[in-house]
Amino acid sequence: MDAWARIRRDDVFGRAAQLAYYLLLSSGPLLLFLTSLLGMIAEGEEVRRDLLEWFASVMPPSAFALVRASLDEITRGSSGGTLSLGVVVTLWAASAAMVDLIRGLNKAYDVEEVRAWWQRRLVAMSLTVVLALLTITALVLVLYGNQLGRLAAGAVGMGDAFALAWSFARWGVVAGFVLLAFILVYRFAPNVQTRRWECAIPGAAVAFALWLAGSLGLRLYLAHFNSYNRLYGSVGAVIILMLWLYLFCVALLVGGEVNSAIARIGRRRERAEPA
Repeated sequence: MDAWARIRRDDVFGRAAQLAYYLLLSSGPLLLFLTSLLGMIAEGEEVRRDLLEWFASVMPPSAFALVRASLDEITRGSSGGTLSLGVVVTLWAASAAMVDLIRGLNKAYDVEEVRAWWQRRLVAMSLTVVLALLTITALVLVLYGNQLGRLAAGAVGMGDAFALAWSFARWGVVAGFVLLAFILVYRFAPNVQTRRWECAIPGAAVAFALWLAGSLGLRLYLAHFNSYNRLYGSVGAVIILMLWLYLFCVALLVGGEVNSAIARIGRRRERAEPA
């Protein structure tokens, strides 16, 4: 009950809408950067196709169609400087979203932001870089783990068994990287003095579960009761993408509130214990 009361008091749903807007602004440069960097590992078209297939499995169909069309326009005729440009644009645009997330988590933890603006921006950009690297690593494992694992398993005569196991295990790998990303955000983003790793785990688990449930629920709704395209026409895809990002931001901020509530309960118990 304490967490729910604070969710309403801290206007989590309003802050999530603001954060989703910043994420929408940074999504284009981020996708361009990821596809460009992954293109250095293997053939660009193959990597780009696999990356899009992965995004199609986690995004609502209408939102994915919009992202794919936008990415086609962005990458068409891009030059060799695309990667360097993507780094600069992505770090600046995505760090703006991270700065807003820092404000939301500070509100959840009831702490004032005393870091200088450049320190806050440095934390935001560092987290953006780390999360991008986690995303790239997870995508490489998902997209190419099968081939790499077959080579290793084939050497010991377990090629077929590995292929079957990996078809299920790769989604666990993705889930693990998402959880780690949430933990890193809760660990380093808010301006709190106590930064124990275990304090970030409960909120990360709640955020991941909420995001997974929200994404699944949105996909089911759009599959059976989709009225956005009829009501809004071509703008419906943009609204669906914003809604998906909004659900993600709500889950992220709620996870912060859960961590904060657990921390307050722990402090009250410590004060209640006899000396």
